[in-house]
Amino acid sequence: MKPAFRLSVIAAALSCTIATPVAAQDAAAPTAERSLAEMRAQLAALASRIDQLEGELAQEKAANAAQDASIAANTEAVAKPAPAPAVAQLEKKDGWSFKPRGRLMFDAGFTSVPDSTGREDGFASEVRRARLGASGGLGGGFEYKFELDFAGNEVEAADAYLSYGNGPLEVIVGHHNNFQSLEELTSSLHTSFIERAAFTDAFGFERRIGASVSYSQGIVLAQAGVFTDNFDDTGTNNRGIDGRLVVMPKMGDTQLHFGGSLHFNELGEDAGSVRYRQRPLVHFTSERFVNTGNLAADSEFGAGLEAAVISGPFHAAAEGYWQNVDMPAMTDSPTFFGGYAEVGYFLTKGDTRGYKGGKFDRTKPASAVGEGGIGSIQLNLRYDYLDLNDAGIIGGVQNGYLASLVWKPTDYTLFSLNYGKMDYDDAAYATATGDTSYTVDAFGVRAQVDF
Repeated sequence: MKPAFRLSVIAAALSCTIATPVAAQDAAAPTAERSLAEMRAQLAALASRIDQLEGELAQEKAANAAQDASIAANTEAVAKPAPAPAVAQLEKKDGWSFKPRGRLMFDAGFTSVPDSTGREDGFASEVRRARLGASGGLGGGFEYKFELDFAGNEVEAADAYLSYGNGPLEVIVGHHNNFQSLEELTSSLHTSFIERAAFTDAFGFERRIGASVSYSQGIVLAQAGVFTDNFDDTGTNNRGIDGRLVVMPKMGDTQLHFGGSLHFNELGEDAGSVRYRQRPLVHFTSERFVNTGNLAADSEFGAGLEAAVISGPFHAAAEGYWQNVDMPAMTDSPTFFGGYAEVGYFLTKGDTRGYKGGKFDRTKPASAVGEGGIGSIQLNLRYDYLDLNDAGIIGGVQNGYLASLVWKPTDYTLFSLNYGKMDYDDAAYATATGDTSYTVDAFGVRAQVDF
């Protein structure tokens, strides 16, 4: 109750109590004293009652406020659907767990090639990846991961390894990626284009059987391993060693990435050979317009540099990689080069590119479809360069000018549009006039889901 109102009530009560005719002023003194005492008692009782009413009113207001807050919370909970449950995972108290995993990527599009080269072009499509597998824990710091890829009507092993983690240290034994490139180590689920940079495929980056150690502490990540060959090539005598060092500081909300890697591979065969070649952006064509052909070689040595930055909706990344081939029949060993530079920007509010463990990671839309939003939309531009000419080897030069638009309705679904204009010099196929400098256009779309 307001103080002004309280005073008015007391005043009214006082006036009613003491309103006496002027003539009564001559009454006897005892009577006046009794009347004054009664008046004081009435006033005290009235003040006590007012205090009681004020307390009851305050309690009522507090109860009403709590009820309003509860109603508002319930209304918000009803309006916003609960998040989708995670993929079911079996777990036991001893640390054992089993989590199914998989991905499906369907690509389609076309390439446009100069007619007189005689190479195939036009529309094509493929199941780019169709993987099923599982991962989980075995207790005591041990974990496992196993995936099979069924794309192309063939069964191939992807990751298949046992790992052990203890604090900042992780040891992996089995079929897994060696440590050659930010682009290569970033999962195909999270790349910004339909295919990785040209040099990663041209120089034969792939999973291999081996053992590796990773140490991550603060902003530093160090990785090293020894490897043999891919599951499909276990009959070879390849022996390799890889190392990578990454520094990944943060400046406020801006994530920085700087890294370098070294790679050595001994072919281990008297008649060993390598071949470097690459498609025009998309994988569903078998045409390769840069191609060294088979080169007799004893070993390969590669060195790479990488850098990236993520700041809110913006990201940029660049890499360069030099691949030297030891060819015993040649005085000078050729060194080939590949690299790229890209920028990307999210057109949707609150979205940013994911980053974790020294590589790009999953983008999670701030407002997914089904939660009142449209998901994330990202525009990317890239310059992709590959030079396979050196020391008398003419494998061709590819300059790629690429653009992609990536829409993620939810965390685990993706649709992508990709365009590339590939400008070639010393291409592997000449036109009818003998020209080996021309352009090839490539357009590809992808629909992707994973769990």
